[in-house]
Amino acid sequence: MKFPYGLSDFATLIQEGYFYQDRTDRIPVLEEAGRQLLFIRPRRFGKSLLLSMLEHYYDLNRAAQFDALFGHLAIGRNPTPSRNQYFVMKWDFSLIKAQGEIKDIEAAVHQHLNDCIREFALRYQERLAHRIELHSDNALSSWRSALMAVSQTPHKLYLLIDEYDNFANEVLMTGRKQDYYETLLYGEGLLKTVFKA
Repeated sequence: MKFPYGLSDFATLIQEGYFYQDRTDRIPVLEEAGRQLLFIRPRRFGKSLLLSMLEHYYDLNRAAQFDALFGHLAIGRNPTPSRNQYFVMKWDFSLIKAQGEIKDIEAAVHQHLNDCIREFALRYQERLAHRIELHSDNALSSWRSALMAVSQTPHKLYLLIDEYDNFANEVLMTGRKQDYYETLLYGEGLLKTVFKA
């Protein structure tokens, strides 16, 4: 039996025969819990793997893989109507550098979000009737364009955010002033504005 320490890609885990503690029977509970869910658990607790599993479960483009990935699991035997019904976009905030001045950190956030939106646009280009406009210096405009493109389809967007607090914590941990943190997260800070959209 292979144990997946440090492995957080659901498809790799299943396809390569790693041990997987099946908790997919909880998906219906998550669906009933609300539109915005926050998983707070200690490091190395499997949050990234959970997000990867949800990504594979809900993604429109992975419908053909459903039986191979989920057929032997609880949710594969009793899927919800939402299975493979969403566009899925994933942001990983651990990839954002929290170094430099506020403008440098904000530029890193814009870059990461634009990279994710660009990858999303390429992955779903056959399903989106409208092209997503990317704005290199303003990921908020790119984000609005992505939301508009999705709204012109019969499907909704499932947004997964991994390590949501990582770079903000890095700002605090690297001896940054409290005002850096507040500028990024409060008032009309970049992240608050992103989540309002």
